[in-house]
Formats: sequence, C-alpha cells, structure tokens
Amino acid sequence: MSAGQRVRGVKVLKAVSSPVRLQILNLLFDKGSLSYTELMNSLKMSPSRDAGRFAYHLKFLLKADLVEADVESKKYCLTDLGKMVLDVAERIEKRAVKPRGLIVRTSRLALEEFDANKIANALVKEAKMPDDLAQKVAKEAEKRLLKSKTKYLTAPLVREFVNAILIEKGLEEYRHRLTRLGLPIYDVTNLIESKSKGSQKKASIHESAGAVVLEEYMLLHVFPRDIADAHLSGALHIKNLSSWTLKPSEVMHDLRFFFQKGINLEKLDVHKISCPPPKNLHSALSLTLNVIQNSAKEIAGSQTIDYFNVFLAPFAKDMSPHDVKEALRIFVLNASQLEDFSLGLELTTPEFLREKPAIGADGKQTGKYGDFHAEIQLLASLLIEIFAEESAQKPLLNPKLIIKLRSEAFTNDKAHELIIKAHKLALERSLPYFANNSTKGLETAVFSHSGFKLNIDMEGDWEIDTLRTGCLGHVNVNVPRIVNESEGDKRKFLEILKERLEMVARALEIKDKALRQRCSGLLPFLMQDIDGDHYFRLDSCSRIINMVGLREAAEAFSKAQFTDEKALEFAAEVLQVATDYLNKVGRRKKRLFMALLPDFEASERLAHLDIERYGIAKVRFSGTRETPFYSTVSKVSFDSGKFAEEAIKLKHVFNKLGGGSLTVIGTEDFKGGAEELTAITKSIVEQNTHEFFTYNRKLTYCTRCKKSWHGLRHKCPSCEATGTLTIFDKFTRV
Repeated sequence: MSAGQRVRGVKVLKAVSSPVRLQILNLLFDKGSLSYTELMNSLKMSPSRDAGRFAYHLKFLLKADLVEADVESKKYCLTDLGKMVLDVAERIEKRAVKPRGLIVRTSRLALEEFDANKIANALVKEAKMPDDLAQKVAKEAEKRLLKSKTKYLTAPLVREFVNAILIEKGLEEYRHRLTRLGLPIYDVTNLIESKSKGSQKKASIHESAGAVVLEEYMLLHVFPRDIADAHLSGALHIKNLSSWTLKPSEVMHDLRFFFQKGINLEKLDVHKISCPPPKNLHSALSLTLNVIQNSAKEIAGSQTIDYFNVFLAPFAKDMSPHDVKEALRIFVLNASQLEDFSLGLELTTPEFLREKPAIGADGKQTGKYGDFHAEIQLLASLLIEIFAEESAQKPLLNPKLIIKLRSEAFTNDKAHELIIKAHKLALERSLPYFANNSTKGLETAVFSHSGFKLNIDMEGDWEIDTLRTGCLGHVNVNVPRIVNESEGDKRKFLEILKERLEMVARALEIKDKALRQRCSGLLPFLMQDIDGDHYFRLDSCSRIINMVGLREAAEAFSKAQFTDEKALEFAAEVLQVATDYLNKVGRRKKRLFMALLPDFEASERLAHLDIERYGIAKVRFSGTRETPFYSTVSKVSFDSGKFAEEAIKLKHVFNKLGGGSLTVIGTEDFKGGAEELTAITKSIVEQNTHEFFTYNRKLTYCTRCKKSWHGLRHKCPSCEATGTLTIFDKFTRV
C-alpha cells in the first residue's frame, strides 16, 4: 500500500470516528438524498445554535469523499465509498455485539442461524422490491430483532417484524405481497404453477396448502419445543406430520363386520344412503370399495384388507369361475383408482379360521370358513391371473397383493401351483409381497405392504390384536445423526439413542391422547357404533419407532460393510438396547415397537440435512452425491453369490423388530424361472430369514408403444423413442 493510500485511509477512518458524522451517513443511507436543512432537522440541530458544528462535520465527510453534493437538487447523497464504509462499520458492529445462537425455524422445516440477507432476498423474490430498498428494510429488521434480545425466532415472527417496518415506512404495496396465508403468497403461486405443470401427482392444491398450515400448527402449538426442534433439525422425522393429531396412520380391516352389519352412512350424514349387508359377490365387492373410500378420509397412510379371499369365499359359492373373475376384475380396476391399500390372500384355509362362522348373503351365517376351501383357492387364483393380465403392459401398482405363505401351502398341490403363479408375477412384474406365516408365533400375524406387522402380543386374541385396529403413527429416528453426534463413543451413542427414543415415545403419546379426545368427531366412519360396538379399536393400535439409516450408521461406526460381523454386532446391540428401553416403558405405553419400514421422504430429508450440517465427506449415505438417502428397508440381491449366507446373518438383526420390516430382494441377476424362485422362497420360509419380503427389478415402460421391458432402458426397443419412457421401480430409495 502506497503512502498516499494510507493517508486517504486514515482520513476515511477519522471521518467515521465521530458519532455525528456516522449518524449523517446512516441518515443518507436510510432516507436517500437530503438537503442541508433536512439533514440538520433529522439530527435535531438548531440552525442558529449548531450551524457551525454541523457545517464542520459535513465538510469533513465531503473531503473524505464519503458524501457528495448534487448541484441541481441542492441535496447531499452517499458516494460508493460512503456505502462501503457503512457496510464495513455494520459488519464490525455485528461481530462485536451480535448475540450467539440466534436461531430461526424456517418455512422449509429446518433450523438455521439468522441471516438478514435472507430477509432481503425474500423481499426481492416475493414482494418484487428493489434491491437497495430491500437491504434497508432487512437491516432495520435485524437491528430490531437484535435489540429485542430474542434468542429463538420463527419464520412467521420474522415476517411480522418485516411487515411492521413496511407499514411504518408507507410501503403498503410490498407488505400486501408479503402477507402470510398460512404460507407466503409466493409459495402458493409456485404450488399452483407446479400443479398446472403436473409435478404435483398425489395431493391437490387445497390438500398441499392445507398440509403446510397444519404442519406449522403441529410444530408451533402441539409439540413441546424439544420434539419440534428435533423434527426441524433432522434428528427425528414425524411421518404424516400435518395429520398427527387428526388421523391414525394405518388400518387393518375386517370385512366380516361390514358383511354382517352393512354400512350405516345415514347415521354419519343424514343426506347419505346406507348400504345394507351384501346379497352377492358383486354387492360384497362394491361394499368393500365403499369401505376403502370412506376410510381413506380418516387414515393418514395405507389400508390393508387381510383374509380378503377367505371372507369373500361364501359369496362365490356356486358361481362360475368366469363370472367370479369378471366381478373381481371390475373390483380391481376400480380399486386401482383409490388410495393406497393392500389385499392379503390366503392359499389355504388358515387353521384358526376353519371353525369360524362364515358370513354370507344378507349378513347371515352360512356354515364355517373351512367349508369354502375350494372357493378360497379359486378367488386367489383368479386374482393372481387378473393382476398378471392387467399388468401385461405396465405394472398394476394398486391395490398391492400380499401372498400369505403357510407350511401346508407348499405340500398342497393346488396351493403350490398358486405359489408358482405368484412367483411368475414377481419375476415378470415385481408385484406381490410375501408374508411368512409358517414360522411359529407368526401364524396369525398380519402385514401391510410396508412391512408393518401386528401380532397377538396384547390380548392374546388374534381378532382383537390384529384386525379392526392398526398403526397409531410412526416417528423416524435418524440413526446416522447419532453416530456423528457421539463422535465414535459408543456409550455416548447409546445415551443419545435413549434420549431420542424418549422423545419419540412422548410424540406418540401426544397423538394417542389427542385422538382419544376427538375420535368421535374426527373419525366418524372408523368409530361408527353399531349395536354398541365401535368398528376401529383405537386402544389396540401399535406405535412405531422407525430406525432410519441403521445400515449406514452401523457401517460408519464400525468402518465395515453391513454384512461384516463387526457392523452386524453393532446394529444388533443398538436394537437390543432400544428393545430393552421400550420394554421398560412399555408398561405405560402399550404396543410401542421398533421397525424398519420404507419412508422415502424421511430417508431423503434426513440425509440432506445431515450433509448440510456435517459436510458430505463426514456423512455415510446411500445413493449418489446428487440424490443421497438413508436406507429404510433391508435390501439384498443375488449378485453377491452369497444370498443365503447373508440372509441368515441379517436374520439375527431384523427379527428384533417387533413392529415389522420389509426385505427387498433384487432379481436383476437372477437367472432362473418361477419354480427356481419358489424354491428360494421355500428356503426363506423354512429358515425364517425374512418375515416379510418382495422381489424387485426395474421395468421401463413406453407410453407410445404401451409396452414394458425389464431393466433400465434409455431408448424404447420398439419405437426408439427416448422422451416417452417411464421407469417403474418400487424401491429406488431404500
């Protein structure tokens, strides 16, 4: 630096060393160009008494080139150097006095350190405000927030501060654009535009906008601060947050209730028409659709109809296979348009159902379910055929088929034939899920397609414990986050894990209490009372703690692959400690289980938040750098050549999960046919290596040719188009 530059620098520093001169610079920044008189008035100086002192300070600023005079307007304004000096002075002041730990809950459900630039960016982006003016408003908001000594902020609170400033400055037009309608106008506009472009596939605009409002309500009003912060920061992820105190997550239906009593819709709404008990197969299937449609309004997640073909069997008696098949086909095609649900199919008549009274036409008893063995197998066979035919072009993804596997099914000729048909469908279209009901203790277990499991663990009665109940809710624990927080200290890891489990248990308790208080009003269909009997057994619902990223956590902690002994031992120890803790609190909190169930939103969100916090080099994740995620299911494949060996190793880990788990077995490298795959399934069942599993492979579908091919294709093999391809893969992020 030259001597001349140093001299000028000293002159600038002297110019801002006076509080009066610094005040003049701030006035010109805040209010723009001002005349000599306006400046004096703003400083509350008297023209007769303070003229000399004011002239001295103004002259000093002019000589330092921080202020310049406009000859035409006879006003003074800041130079670029003056603006730069103010910016530096402000940064120095912030560094000196800004309180540490000023945290903001953002609208994207994360915790971030306060940054005034984000206010300015929002004003420019959302309110279309000029950049200079936005910076002034943002700095004013920051000054007020710092002065208030608030240690904890929310995005709505910051917005209120900004709106107050806009009103004071007469900037009503910008304040109007920034008005919060549960979420900013900018976000509502983007939501509408994204829906018009087809990017919002599931929820409507009203549902999406309403979900945002309800999510904010849950975090700000329902949950204690520690649980809300844990969700926002990514330590936990509360599934179906917007409906947490409004709806249970899953339901396991019992069709016999409705086949016997019908649906009394008039009792729920006088304008609706009630459905009497069905008279035939067509009306029984129609009533089933009605149950699914009405329940969907009161369930946050999926629905399962187990023993579907068993409970329908009396209605198929004496019908021709052709007529039964056409009735089922219409049902399946109509059901494919409804919300997510599963159908559980039995290939033989379960022993515990054989002596149960069979409900037939008009709700009357017609023998026992053991009398309808042929109809049960016919319905199962026809449903598998329908799924194969309707999936010839592309997979029929809803409803999901769950094939219940019992020991006798492999020895019964007809049932074995059905198993092979189901495995052919698995190889060609990756559709069925398989439930292992052969193992002792799992005979009466029911599963949803996510792997969520209910068994006789409460009352000891399979009907009370597994049907007309479901999952109250589930909370995801970010297990890899605990690895980073514990810094390799296992004792600290287990302490943090227990703290997270305690928070999850409290979150689920909050949901349980809220639903008990409001269930009659919030769940009129599920809680309908017929002859003093409520349909949905809320007391029997299980509560799920989902262990997200257990695989990545074990690998990161042990610095080994998940199938190595060291990593498996760590995972087993984690689950054992968690199980012991849950058993300890289980006396107060019924049916509180760990699980490993697919949750794509949680697996992606938690991985992204961890990468933001710790850096990509310190986080063990699956996927790619562009699309990172944490595993939420057990995934194995045939490509290692050690499928059976790895399956046995994993058995000792995942069989500790009382709430269920899903194993996805990739078949891309499987070279055999349906019979060979059936043999593998038989081995899985006999060794009990997996309780609930599905076979999966990618399919590429061309909307122009209406054909699909195995594997990932970048060009249609038939028409050679590239822009008409859709990839079907149920478990891209697991």
